[in-house]
Amino acid sequence: MSRQTKSFLISRFREMGIRPATRHGQNFLIDLNLHRLIVDSAELDARDVVLEVGTGTGAITQMISDRAGAVVTVEIDGHMFELASEMLIDRENVTMLNVDALRNKNNFNPAVIEAVGAQLASIPGSRFKLVANLPYNIATPILSNLLSWEFTPHSMVATIQKELGERMAAQPWSKDYSALSAWFQCQATVEIVRIMPPSVFWPEPKVDSAIVKTVIDPERRAAVPDLRYFHQFTKAIFLHRRKFLRANIVAAMKGVFNKAQVDQVMAEMEFAEDVRTEQLDVPTLLKLTELVRKRAPDWTMN
Repeated sequence: MSRQTKSFLISRFREMGIRPATRHGQNFLIDLNLHRLIVDSAELDARDVVLEVGTGTGAITQMISDRAGAVVTVEIDGHMFELASEMLIDRENVTMLNVDALRNKNNFNPAVIEAVGAQLASIPGSRFKLVANLPYNIATPILSNLLSWEFTPHSMVATIQKELGERMAAQPWSKDYSALSAWFQCQATVEIVRIMPPSVFWPEPKVDSAIVKTVIDPERRAAVPDLRYFHQFTKAIFLHRRKFLRANIVAAMKGVFNKAQVDQVMAEMEFAEDVRTEQLDVPTLLKLTELVRKRAPDWTMN
């Protein structure tokens, strides 16, 4: 198994005549204890099909492969793909893809979906998990889109920007509470496992990072009648989260509700006139969304 230390990376990159690609958000985790913490936190066994986005040198991939039933690992950078291929050549349960994991910000690359689906079908009683040291520039769409994917993840353990982790776990009235917080918490528990300084990466990023574990709660998820509607509606009313909620609903439902209809919704929810979006916890947001959805089932965010 390779030991992804700073000296190892510098040596291998020099041999290949390459440098870390900032456009791909390449910050390699060089603390081997943190590699283990990431994989340990995922609680893997032979049932698990793991998606890893950002293969890098393949160091974490090897640890995942030792424990999981199958791994689909995705690397956009051709040089990294070549380097990792040498490390993973004998790993029969690893499928490597040299593609962009995302087709666009809202959708995964079909090749990734096909590969994960094939592995899930090949293991009886399989569970789908994400385990990854995610590049900062794609962390939000990767994690957010997986919550509405064809294959519902059992859990996601990812190294991401600390700020993003705090937004995912944030509570009402806090500075980080947002539509993203509601989107994760309406269907999962979010735990910040470890905060990490820039020094545990090479090259060092300019901000702190976090290992974040998200575990899907099937009961919470089943209690959301229309996930897509909830996602769209909460994004719309959180655009100006510190404004009064009434103004946000008026803006979101422009052309669908008149102001009198918005006032009816506010009255039925027993909201005070000065309530703000940032005050609403997830159960209240769910109730509000359903009230709006019943009146405007075909509404979509512009």
